[in-house]
Amino acid sequence: MISDQDIFTISSQKQFEKIALKVFRFQYENNLVYKEFCDFLKVDIQSVKKLQQIPFLPIQFFKNHNVVSNTNGIQEIFTSSGTTGMITSKHLVTEVSLYEQSYRNAFSEFYGNIEDYAILALLPSYLERSGSSLIYMVKDLIELSNNEHSGFYLHNYDELIAKLIELDNAGQNILLIGVTYALLDLVEKQKFQLKNTIIMETGGMKGKRKELIREELHEILCDGFGVQNIHSEYGMTELLSQAYSLGNGIFECPSWMQILIRDTEDAMTYVSNGKTGGINVIDLANINSCSFIATQDLGKKYPNQPACRQAGSFEVLGRFDNSDIRGCNLMVM
Repeated sequence: MISDQDIFTISSQKQFEKIALKVFRFQYENNLVYKEFCDFLKVDIQSVKKLQQIPFLPIQFFKNHNVVSNTNGIQEIFTSSGTTGMITSKHLVTEVSLYEQSYRNAFSEFYGNIEDYAILALLPSYLERSGSSLIYMVKDLIELSNNEHSGFYLHNYDELIAKLIELDNAGQNILLIGVTYALLDLVEKQKFQLKNTIIMETGGMKGKRKELIREELHEILCDGFGVQNIHSEYGMTELLSQAYSLGNGIFECPSWMQILIRDTEDAMTYVSNGKTGGINVIDLANINSCSFIATQDLGKKYPNQPACRQAGSFEVLGRFDNSDIRGCNLMVM
């Protein structure tokens, strides 16, 4: 049996691979959708000895299948955003405490003690619908910050502007987490010179503005907020973990999550560091659903750096279908 502690205390690549292979066998035996997918590919389960041999379930399966690995009751249903009439993804979560442990541990790993921050959230398009895993996470982080100034903002930009300036001038560490188009709206209303604030964009224009390449977007936001770097979060409805970028669009994963880059022409072949391909995500916190997901995002991995976690870093470059492009540079594809 694989415990929560096994997942969240991984400290080496060898340990990650060992637990990932255990999770793979568990999900093959207990997740009917994943088992049928593996059987369709004629995978010999006993011969799977390394990460690159594990089949990755296409993310589209979450649109019309219940992807679960146990028979426990459903505690939360997270859904993706989508335009009217569009089929959205549905993530059935049978143990929401795993999600909570995942984002709380990751926040601590990347940013330190949550109580050191006032969390200001500008996420109008997410707040206006139900079932958002991002809202679930940010709401919990706001409460955990134990700061009277933490909170959500919908369209009350003037109030947010006043609060940001007041807290930043007072020396309070601030994390402003916002959907991309709303952060652009904010800097069009007010130019800032922030000294104690981290700006984190969660991607997405949500049809409100034309898409920008990441470099252009971050340049506008850096100039508008008066900061050196724009942080980003890479997560999705179908996962229970996120990667974070502390600047320049280069993401790192927490120790229980890794990225592989697959060949766009052959899903079971992987490309070397620096080459563009499809992003495959291993998210061991997603043990009760599917931990091996082939996304529709394009990206590239970089070699391990001494300052990086063991899995190396990666960049997100765009989407296969060119829809909902994640603030990315399509010029390099």
